[in-house]
Amino acid sequence: MKVVLLHMPWGSIDVPSLALGILRAAAGRAGHHVQVRYANIDFVDWVTGVTDFTLADYRYFSESSYFLGAGDWVFSGLLDDEERPFDPYARLLTEGGSTDTEIALTRAMHRLVPGFIRELAAELADAAPDVVGFTTTFQQNAASLAVARLVKQARPGTRIVFGGANCDGPQGAALHRNFRYVDYVVRGEGEVAFPQLLAALNSADGSGRIGSSGLADISGLCWRDADGVARANPMSSRPLPPGDIVAPDYTGYLDRLDTSAAADWVAPRLVVEGSRGCWWGEKHHCTFCGLNGSFMQFRSKSPARFLDEVLDLARRHQLLDFIVVDNILDMAYFDSVLQRLAESEYDVRLHFEVKANLRRRHFQQLNDSGAVQVQPGVENLSSHVLRLMDKGVTGCQNVRALRDAQSAGVTASWNYLYGFPGETARDYTSIVDQLPALHHLEPPMGAARIAIERFSPYFDRPELGFATLRPAPQYAEIYRLPEAELADLAYIFTSVPHGIDRTQAAELDAALATWQAQYPVSRLTCQELPDRIVLVSQRAAYDWTVLELTTAPEIALFRLLDQPRTAATLAAKVPGGAAVVEPLLDRWSALGILFHDDGYQVHLAVESDNQMLARTDHRRRAAAGTAGDAAGDSGGQPGTGTAGQSEEEPHAVVVG
Repeated sequence: MKVVLLHMPWGSIDVPSLALGILRAAAGRAGHHVQVRYANIDFVDWVTGVTDFTLADYRYFSESSYFLGAGDWVFSGLLDDEERPFDPYARLLTEGGSTDTEIALTRAMHRLVPGFIRELAAELADAAPDVVGFTTTFQQNAASLAVARLVKQARPGTRIVFGGANCDGPQGAALHRNFRYVDYVVRGEGEVAFPQLLAALNSADGSGRIGSSGLADISGLCWRDADGVARANPMSSRPLPPGDIVAPDYTGYLDRLDTSAAADWVAPRLVVEGSRGCWWGEKHHCTFCGLNGSFMQFRSKSPARFLDEVLDLARRHQLLDFIVVDNILDMAYFDSVLQRLAESEYDVRLHFEVKANLRRRHFQQLNDSGAVQVQPGVENLSSHVLRLMDKGVTGCQNVRALRDAQSAGVTASWNYLYGFPGETARDYTSIVDQLPALHHLEPPMGAARIAIERFSPYFDRPELGFATLRPAPQYAEIYRLPEAELADLAYIFTSVPHGIDRTQAAELDAALATWQAQYPVSRLTCQELPDRIVLVSQRAAYDWTVLELTTAPEIALFRLLDQPRTAATLAAKVPGGAAVVEPLLDRWSALGILFHDDGYQVHLAVESDNQMLARTDHRRRAAAGTAGDAAGDSGGQPGTGTAGQSEEEPHAVVVG
């Protein structure tokens, strides 16, 4: 059989598709030959040949417009024979904050992209494949459906198969039910199901019919019986064991990128996974997070195997930049994988998602191993709001993580989230008042009201505050389906807003924008000398530059404040007790040396040597105009997917 798998716009162009790399390898093990086509890169070459389309334009559709659905809407005119009027959708974009330029771009792309889809579908039909498969994550649904429809019209005998994160659970069944030109949908982990489907297709009788018994045995598969009735097999209740998770085959990706206009846009990176699921989510599922879909159970490859995969990919592709797409780093990897990477001759550069309660030594291990960037899931600095999220960290611990990451020379990429049932204005004003003291620490990429995601506790448990949910309005504009069907197809939902109002959110946005502007020129460092601790400050809100701590109580107190502590605990440990501690805490707070939250305080001073190296690098990137890209490339699918987007996440709003 001839099998072609496609990675459609708006998949990230700077990384290969992990999903297709895995399916190619799994199918190859089963004796099937599979071709992977990076149609997202094909699109870049096509669109830059007819317009002045830029990387920023691509990222608007792939990342920043994810929660408005612009990337899917531009392809929606080819899903059926019904034209989509622009004005209703333009109003959604305006309400969502898109600029006039972005709205005009969306309209222009909607008119333009049918040319690309028709050319691609014609090429595929001429190649006469037996199976055409699509992986769909985030904003890849509409482009994939558009090509599938035209291929099916041109070659009815070609089997169309869909899979990926957009096909998990009810979403995959709804997609299969409503788009009859999609023959099969593989739901869940595809390493086993996809080769089984290919084997069933390969054994079809001379008429092309497949026995129902064979299809009915494939876990999670959506298919149609002899009468054309859509069937959806139950998904497995047991996730794939870590030993059965297949390493990806990225053959051809770098060659294709090297010949593309996109080669001038991005520096390629490779995608690897050490685990699936979330060990924290198994115990405390963060209320807003739907990233793990049907399988929360944490499974991790052995350290030796994961390390071998990373180094093998580095040798094979002569590339040292990696995104590790795990939702959370296995803590066992610190003293195994990270230690061995630090000791190896490979200068690999890694991106990890980690939990924010890591200690200073953990961040140093990350740096030593080559982890130049982490996504610590900070998301808020108020302990009360973090409890509402069930994050398992405090505001002071999050601030400590930002401080310690910078001390270790590791960039921390994060977003500020709000809109949680039970939060109050005080949860934000108390933090905003202290932000000038934090201007030397890595600021968030932005702030956003949470969206309600399928598979999250907010989606599954209305008693948590979101009793009435509706599919986000863009789905009706894209798919033209009854709301009951959209309710199964959608991933993002809307409800009555909770938490702070628009005015308070605007005040938070303004304060964070000031932080972002001040960060490159701000500093608060500490250096321990034999007889004193020297603090150096350069922050707009404070007029002091150098402070020396010379007395035994001052030095003891400052060292204790390396970790979040209450005033009572500090008074019990510092010579002189409360009479000495309380005036010092008041003075240091006024000088912007401390962060306070929920009865705790922690000092903000970054260790000077590594901090200065990090700041020098930040200034270099800022001068080159790429500082924002360096933070945003982690996926925030969008920038998760993206969003990051790691097949990543669009994590302007959904960092896990």
